[in-house]
Amino acid sequence: MTTHVAVLMGGWSAERPVSLSSGKACADALEAGGFRVTRVDVDRDIAKVLADLRPDVVFNALHGPFGEDGCIQGILEILAIPYTHSGVLASALAMNKPKANHVLRAAGVPVSESVLAHRLDAAKAHVIAPPYVIKPPNEGSSFGVLIVKEDSIHPPQELYSEDWAFGDVVMVERYVGGRELTCGVRGNEALDVIDIVTEDRFYDYSAKYDVGGSKHVLPAELLPDVYQNIRMLAVRAHQALGCRGVSRADFRYDDRPGGTGELICLEVNTQPGMTATSLVPEMAAYAGMNFESLVRWMVEDASCSR
Repeated sequence: MTTHVAVLMGGWSAERPVSLSSGKACADALEAGGFRVTRVDVDRDIAKVLADLRPDVVFNALHGPFGEDGCIQGILEILAIPYTHSGVLASALAMNKPKANHVLRAAGVPVSESVLAHRLDAAKAHVIAPPYVIKPPNEGSSFGVLIVKEDSIHPPQELYSEDWAFGDVVMVERYVGGRELTCGVRGNEALDVIDIVTEDRFYDYSAKYDVGGSKHVLPAELLPDVYQNIRMLAVRAHQALGCRGVSRADFRYDDRPGGTGELICLEVNTQPGMTATSLVPEMAAYAGMNFESLVRWMVEDASCSR
């Protein structure tokens, strides 16, 4: 009997466009692999839609709040439909950057120092000494991220804006210069390390998702001990947060001349992108697993009580 897979995509978070791209790519690959696929653009009636649809498996291609933070995972647990990626607790924990950092630090994964502040307080005066990064505690794809340079006289005035859409509490984190590195984990095994190279800007939304927005160096050109340390830390972070299926850990490594030499974990993504420019599919391909095989593995790995 052909396995019926419902691919969840879209939703209403700021990452909706990316999720639609991920969902389409995964649905296309699953159909090519012989699965029966239903594409579901998620709205707030998703519980009823899934109860009526009764798929064998849900492939979760949602990104951001409600799709990546434990909410949809809880609905799937109640409906007893096996699903891909991480479960309720790991999803909620990884999406909350301050709480995730507490867990990662306790597990021996280095993270940068940070504090929480009201955005208006963070706009009035420097909460910590520059350079630092301001980021929403519960967003992905670099939405709402602001970098404050060492010579900045005052904090970003965007925080005063009535159009600020990322909540009143912000995370203010010490900035670590150097390289942007990332490593995927499949199951409990590390994939390879990518060095993300961008021109004159940080790895923002357009650098992540626009074709040509960044250059991916795979494998990253690092000393062997640094390379393997990153792979080890990616698995340790995956396990400490309780992730399942596929995850991706992002790092900064300051190997600049005169730099600190430190390596820190920025965050763990429990729903890494699955688009044409995405990192985990590229790592999997480098390891000999094409895109169709990767999404098949994810469906076969699906379960409840994750």
